[in-house]
Amino acid sequence: MKNWPSPAKLNLFLHITGQREDGYHELQTAFQFLDHGDSLQFDITRALDVDLLTPIAGVNNEDNLIVRAAKMLQQHAKVKQGVKISLSKRLPMGGGLGGGSSNAATTLVALNELWQCQLSNADLAAMGLELGADVPVFIHGNAAWAEGVGEKLTPISPAEPWYVVIVPDCQVSTAEIFSSPELTRDCEPITISRFLSGEGRNVCEDVVRHRYQAVSEALDWLAQFGQSRMTGTGACVFADFDNQHQAQKVVENLPENWQGFVAKACNQSPLATLN
Repeated sequence: MKNWPSPAKLNLFLHITGQREDGYHELQTAFQFLDHGDSLQFDITRALDVDLLTPIAGVNNEDNLIVRAAKMLQQHAKVKQGVKISLSKRLPMGGGLGGGSSNAATTLVALNELWQCQLSNADLAAMGLELGADVPVFIHGNAAWAEGVGEKLTPISPAEPWYVVIVPDCQVSTAEIFSSPELTRDCEPITISRFLSGEGRNVCEDVVRHRYQAVSEALDWLAQFGQSRMTGTGACVFADFDNQHQAQKVVENLPENWQGFVAKACNQSPLATLN
């Protein structure tokens, strides 16, 4: 049975430029994919049931974005088949790597093909946005400059280095960070060219540092070897390196009981290059 990749993403920077009346934040960010992530398998059935055979601890199947995405597509396209889904999980929850959103996007892309729904990526992205602001970028599969709440996407082609990603032993709540009173919400908008020339930071980083010691320690430790940054609202932190050997040496020196991995940046998602 085919393995469908569900890759990680990094936010290379994250600015908040304002807050809308509905509470959502206006932001600017840049998404880039990694050649590291989860994978999913789909077994199409005659029964209409959507079954996730590999539940995630602490998450009801009905609340899982995989199941919600499958049922949404099934209903939208009036599909008369079901599916049994298996998830091989590598990405941490609450890590800022987009695991849940990536899982939902892979489910929509895979089942669109396997159920022969013949929907466009634009159709799938519109559906995915109802599940989460990060889902569309995974569906389109291109490294992207994002604005609005993250749904206005412009393809970009930043450098594709090797990354060291450290996974601190904590889960960060995105809602907690975005509701924090000390969060900077008035960044001056920047342009893509200014970002590509080196501007931009993650305004959530200081807030998370003060609330999660493990993230602060990981940022400080990784800063010995390169420019350490946090992705999204955390908890994962990363730094870029010119080659795999340099990155691997850093991971080999991780303090005992710390978790981390080496991954290659991809401006085209492994899901987009699958076929």
